Amino acid sequence: MLVAFNKPYGVLCQFTDRSVPPRPTLAGFGLPPDVYAAGRLDNDSEGLLLLTDDGPLANRLTDPRHKQPKTYWAQVEGDPQPEQLRALGEGVVLNDGPTRPAQVRRIDPPPALWPRDPPVRYRKTVPDAWLELVITEGRNRQVRRMTAAVGLPTLRLVRVAIGAHRLDAIQEGQWLAPGQWLRLDRPG
Repeated sequence: MLVAFNKPYGVLCQFTDRSVPPRPTLAGFGLPPDVYAAGRLDNDSEGLLLLTDDGPLANRLTDPRHKQPKTYWAQVEGDPQPEQLRALGEGVVLNDGPTRPAQVRRIDPPPALWPRDPPVRYRKTVPDAWLELVITEGRNRQVRRMTAAVGLPTLRLVRVAIGAHRLDAIQEGQWLAPGQWLRLDRPG
């Protein structure tokens, strides 16, 4: 079984939390029993999370050896310059080594997304922009670290695709099981 879930901001990619007070987890969304996240999204990231009860499928979706492309929309602080986009496209050096090259493009106009709670801070004197990044790795906080490395800190990060699996019209906090959603082999 494969389930597509639109993970809200502030929700942990696990079913339990032992912190006091407990933080919101996947347990609060009525997901089918015996499915587990195939990969992770940080607490402060949103969007597509695939869950499955099939270990080999989870491995194919998450293991970097399979080079499964993951597509993100990142709202960044600043006005991306060609050299910054080129650096992201060629791969940047992070503290744990160089990244693989990314596909990157500016999204203009910004994507129509659900409101985030809490909203991203807005500053009149500091521009922001949206980028689409496609990566084939899955390092911890990789997109955020890549954009920061080129001088474009990420303000909001939404994963919209993993391979051919797309978020499409799944609403924030909602999930769809097999037969309810489509596998679309098309670019974003």
